[in-house]
Amino acid sequence: MHDAAFDELERHLSGNASSAFYAHLAVCEECRVEVDGMEGLSALFRELRTDLEIAPQPRLGFYNRVAGQIIEHERKDFRGLFAPGAAFFRRVAFASLLILAGLGSYLVSHEASFAVTGNGSDPATIMAQHDPSLDHPAGEDRDRLLLTLANYGE
Repeated sequence: MHDAAFDELERHLSGNASSAFYAHLAVCEECRVEVDGMEGLSALFRELRTDLEIAPQPRLGFYNRVAGQIIEHERKDFRGLFAPGAAFFRRVAFASLLILAGLGSYLVSHEASFAVTGNGSDPATIMAQHDPSLDHPAGEDRDRLLLTLANYGE
């Protein structure tokens, strides 16, 4: 196709080409055949565009249903075993909270058995039992010293 016809082709397809374009088509067989082919192709595109405009649209929620089916299918696959859904993680979180509550209630109910009682483990009793004339292991003296320092201000 010649440059003169090529430059005006888009205007011709939209319906407002210059008279020079039509004069060139009257004398040039090659350009006329090519423009006729372009007109046919343009008509097919226009027909396709109108068909798409009247095409039925999917119902509301269609894309969400398709995405849900894809996710469900992937879960059924082998790799889906390693990608559990949100419900699984909610169950794990709930079970963790129940275990935490159970352990907390156990510790609270048995707190009295862990408390310092008068069985010789309170700081005053330990300091009163200390005999500096006897040989004590180094760790025991350190514990007594820490207890003394901790209770100094009391």
